[in-house]
Amino acid sequence: MVLINDLKGIAASIGAELKEKKGTYTLTLVVAERKAFLSKKKLEYIARLRVDDAATELKFTEMLKETGAGISGGIDDVSPGFGFKAETYKTGAGPRGGSITEQSNYFGKQYSYSFDWSAIRTRVEQAAQAAGYTFAYSITGWKM
Repeated sequence: MVLINDLKGIAASIGAELKEKKGTYTLTLVVAERKAFLSKKKLEYIARLRVDDAATELKFTEMLKETGAGISGGIDDVSPGFGFKAETYKTGAGPRGGSITEQSNYFGKQYSYSFDWSAIRTRVEQAAQAAGYTFAYSITGWKM
């Protein structure tokens, strides 16, 4: 229970939302958001955590997710004219360090911000170790 309270404190200190569903905690943080006329795009950092008290282990996985919806005007999009567009992208190929700006270039978007992925992962790992748990990072996640 001490570990869960520490995780809630970490989430609150960075302005993230921490939700629990069936023993899995999801930490969500909006990294960047772009709004234009009748369209909206959002870039989120999502970490999933599972506390295994029997094995005293904290399982951790993370990803970057970009979602967008709205009416396209043919200006920023390849297609001409108007239409409705909804899309979701995500990556989950392993731990990332440094600035997330390089990842936003992967999506072909230009966001003006800086975000350190490894800082959140390090704080969660330190909290787990302080509570006597081992920290297990998973690239692809785990079965829910």
